[in-house]
Amino acid sequence: MTGFAAAQGAGQGWSWTVEMRSVNGRGLDLRFRLPDWIEGLEPELRKTMQARLNRGSVNVGIRLQRDEAGAGVSLNTAALHNALVLLKEIEVQAQDQGLRIKKVSAGDIAAIKGVLDLSETSSTDGAALKPLVLATAATCIDGFVADRDREGDAIAAVLSGQIDRMGRLIDDARAAAGDREAQARAAIQRAVARLLDVGDMPDEARLTQELALIAVKNDVTEEIDRLDTHIAAARNLMGESGAIGRKFDFLMQEFNREANTLCSKSQSTDLTAVGLDLKALIDQMREQVQNIE
Repeated sequence: MTGFAAAQGAGQGWSWTVEMRSVNGRGLDLRFRLPDWIEGLEPELRKTMQARLNRGSVNVGIRLQRDEAGAGVSLNTAALHNALVLLKEIEVQAQDQGLRIKKVSAGDIAAIKGVLDLSETSSTDGAALKPLVLATAATCIDGFVADRDREGDAIAAVLSGQIDRMGRLIDDARAAAGDREAQARAAIQRAVARLLDVGDMPDEARLTQELALIAVKNDVTEEIDRLDTHIAAARNLMGESGAIGRKFDFLMQEFNREANTLCSKSQSTDLTAVGLDLKALIDQMREQVQNIE
């Protein structure tokens, strides 16, 4: 879900740049740095982005700069009047103190803060600029989505390879479980033979019951079958269009649950090794899934 895009625009004596960048996130978190004098810009931009994006922490910034030729300067007559009154008062006070004041020029008066209004923005500017800035933002969103799509294609290739590898590990687990079952059966037979040798043979029904309990307790057939089912679900998700990130999040939790159970039931080094490889691969896949929208 990482991505970046920028777009520029100009008009009405202004130029501007729109930038969008994102990092991974469970939901969609939009954060804006916009000029507050363009009324209604954020709500419309938020609505547009929510229609195009589903996940990620996205920062949106818009910077505007007024062209020098378009910058207006106006005289603040009220501020000028106040400045002249104050200058007259200062002159009177100076004369009372026997002081002489340097002649004040028009430039000196113009330099007094507030006499000249250098405001670069107005409500008229905002109303005229809003549709232009939104059009540039739409172009930026297109580039942003395309950048995230390119990242998605790369992630899909990695995930596809990881899913194939998981399928091979599950086949290894099935083979290791079969070997373990044969070894366990042989061990039980040897134990029974020893009991017969010492003449301490337990009740046959009780023996059958205990053997069945041992078999059920250590059987991993269900876990392997569920892992196969999850593999099929993962491949189906890879073929879906639209947002699949949350579904993959849940599926990775299911993969991890079955791998943990497989390791806890394992009574052989081979099966344990496969289970640990599965868990390591699942962790790698979970990192990739965080990048999926």
